[in-house]
Amino acid sequence: MPQAKKITVSAPGKLMLLGEHAVVYDHPCLVTAVDQRMRATVETLDSLEFQLEAEDVKVTGYKKPLSEVGIGDIPKGAKFVEIALKNINEKYPLKTGLKITTTSEFSSQFGFGSSSASTVCTIKAVSEILGLNLSEKAIFDLAFKTVLDIQGKGSGFDVAAAVYGGTLYFVTGGKVIEPLDIKSLPLIVGYSGVKGDTVTLMNKVKETFADKQGRLNQIYNSIEALVDQAKMVLLKSDWKTFGDLMNQNQKYLSELGISIEKLDNMIKGALDAGAYGAKLSGAGGGDCMIAIATEEKKQAVEQGINAVGGEVINVGTNAEGARVE
Repeated sequence: MPQAKKITVSAPGKLMLLGEHAVVYDHPCLVTAVDQRMRATVETLDSLEFQLEAEDVKVTGYKKPLSEVGIGDIPKGAKFVEIALKNINEKYPLKTGLKITTTSEFSSQFGFGSSSASTVCTIKAVSEILGLNLSEKAIFDLAFKTVLDIQGKGSGFDVAAAVYGGTLYFVTGGKVIEPLDIKSLPLIVGYSGVKGDTVTLMNKVKETFADKQGRLNQIYNSIEALVDQAKMVLLKSDWKTFGDLMNQNQKYLSELGISIEKLDNMIKGALDAGAYGAKLSGAGGGDCMIAIATEEKKQAVEQGINAVGGEVINVGTNAEGARVE
């Protein structure tokens, strides 16, 4: 009987810097990987079945035959891992059962992309344990397909951050995935305490601009211009200009109708305390906002966010991508 094998892979969460919503429609964005990580441990089994332990999302003792992976009723917490496995199995038929255990350093509440990170971990770990030797792009493609299978829409920027890490200039679907050589990113992250739902917010924008498609296209084109400028100033570490571009991006996001009063108050609190720039990060409707400030102003900006009921989250940016632990 072959020796059971076991491997652990981790992948980072993400934070959008500029380009939300526009990125779903073939426009670029800037995204950075954060140092809170998701882990997946994969071990081979003697039996031809799939087992999943994912306590963070309340899935324990879950199992089914390999032949039924991706079929039937799948618990919400198991979806991304199971559909990822289904997609691997369709391309590289599995000849051994697998037990997958996932653990997370970050709360799925924050909107750091826990689903994408767990998908990437699963695919990379299975690739390693079965000797598939999938490239980063192959892992990205399988993980992005998994997200689309489940959500129906998306851009893949969170998948790219999980695979490649660092800070990326990214175009929808992975048409461009360009790692940017930056040393630091003096970002302050505030959590609103409200959970945003990406698909709901994307649909809300669609409805709001149903008869104003021209204006929506103008907004997305303007956001693209900001992203392209921001990429250049990011490489020069020109934080003052970068902050100004963040502020302009936030005006467009407000016009899209995805900011909420809590985020607006946190953004104002950060700017009043001396931040160069502040904006929501991600789909909106809640989740996080980000601010950029000098080291001298950092504490005041954090206090400004806390003072209006935000919660400052201590995360590092520009983190390493998916790796074997």
